[in-house]
Amino acid sequence: MDRMNPKVNWFFDKASAWQVEYGLLRDIVLDCGLDEELKWGCPCYSLQKKNVVLIHGFKEYCALLFMKGALLKDPKGILIQQTENVQSARQIRFTNAKEITKLKTTLKAYIREAIEVEKAGLEVKMKKTDEYKVPEEFQKKLDKDPDLKAAFKALTPGRQRSYLFLISQPKLARTREAKVEKFIPMILDGKGPDD
Repeated sequence: MDRMNPKVNWFFDKASAWQVEYGLLRDIVLDCGLDEELKWGCPCYSLQKKNVVLIHGFKEYCALLFMKGALLKDPKGILIQQTENVQSARQIRFTNAKEITKLKTTLKAYIREAIEVEKAGLEVKMKKTDEYKVPEEFQKKLDKDPDLKAAFKALTPGRQRSYLFLISQPKLARTREAKVEKFIPMILDGKGPDD
């Protein structure tokens, strides 16, 4: 494969799990004519510098992640939305090499469709920040503290969504309250949760 990027080889060489599966996925994706590079520590495949699909793995499975998977038709019903908060990306998961080999033709069809989506310039319609539910514990603080409310509104939409997501994750109210308290100084400083 002449499209292989030697800078990406380290990902495949260092993999302690999924080596055979990763190799099969790499061959399939490269056979579709995409450029290979390393992004977010994973092999990422792009068309004219626009990300189309990447390969990644977890303990239980490895996967192809389609950046705009929500726009794919998915006739085989194999695309998975990782969590309810993932708006655009979709995965196809594998637990062994046989599954990949069996789906080779299907995978190429999905990749080619993803390429056409990118060529057409299609975009996933993302939810606006105000469409997200504000956790009750955080809303109470916003209602009581106008400075906090103003600081939160001044954050970028991405930072706002990150806070809403992180605060809403815990099941227990006291854990959500603790998250709110932890994040208040960062919000007042105009920082995101990862800053």
